[in-house]
Amino acid sequence: MTILAPDSCYPRDFVGYGANPPDPQWPGGAKLAVSFVLNYEEGGENTVLNGDAGSEIYLNETPGGNPVLGMRDIGKESQFDYGARAGVWRVLRLFAERDFKLTVYGVGRALELNPAIGRAFAEAGHEVASHGWRWINYQNVDEATERQHIAQCVETITRTVGKPPVGWYTGRISEQTRRLVAEHGGFLYDSDAYDDDLPYYVTVAGKPLLIIPYTLDNNDMKYAVPPGFSSNDGFEQHLRDAFDFLRAEGQTSPKMMSIGLHCRLVGRPARAAALARFMDHVKSCPDVWVTTREQIALHWRKVHPPR
Repeated sequence: MTILAPDSCYPRDFVGYGANPPDPQWPGGAKLAVSFVLNYEEGGENTVLNGDAGSEIYLNETPGGNPVLGMRDIGKESQFDYGARAGVWRVLRLFAERDFKLTVYGVGRALELNPAIGRAFAEAGHEVASHGWRWINYQNVDEATERQHIAQCVETITRTVGKPPVGWYTGRISEQTRRLVAEHGGFLYDSDAYDDDLPYYVTVAGKPLLIIPYTLDNNDMKYAVPPGFSSNDGFEQHLRDAFDFLRAEGQTSPKMMSIGLHCRLVGRPARAAALARFMDHVKSCPDVWVTTREQIALHWRKVHPPR
């Protein structure tokens, strides 16, 4: 076994802010910034209708198994369709009732197939960030195609929502995704990271890029991957524990909390009930800032500009 010597060019950062993270100075002296994220992906997943080899097998009610190749998987498609037809509207109602704003990770192809929802996001005052042109794994997509997909997603969001996106999150990224996003330009932040409780800067293509980390644990995707949430109470308790812990920690060292949602998952009635209870818990705490990732980025750039 070869053990590599410490290298200042090693591409991973294990240090971060260390024992003394900066004070984010959240507006109003908030002890915690809370970022709800709704992933809008329905229609952008793997399907022969999009020219793919087979059907989607990821993040649905019957996860795993092998894709259906060369033909449509009607049942799987129908699960995704629920998110666009019913789930997304239920989630939007929950947020409107509590006057919470969220960030939408919008897949370009999904918004193209349902432009009405893009207008609804904008009219409700929510932020729509880019979630890639397609909801696929970009690990082995060639650079030219991925570059084209980035531009295509930005154009589609601009057209359907009415303003260009200022945030990016692919999810299943390639090694070149962050560089291509930075080279495209126009973004306040990149969220393809899970490595901190606070924003931070990296240098990409010779310029500082703000990273606002996302989450895979405070996320309803755990309903659809093992080990995950086996009950709605488990989902709600996990979110409450994370929220309460970070809020208490915020008395001396404020952080941010991301919460990931999917229309076809949390949009189902029983899961929506658990989400509603958690949202009411958040609403009862006056010392937290529920906001969009765009607002977090603008605040961080003002209070902690890149050096």
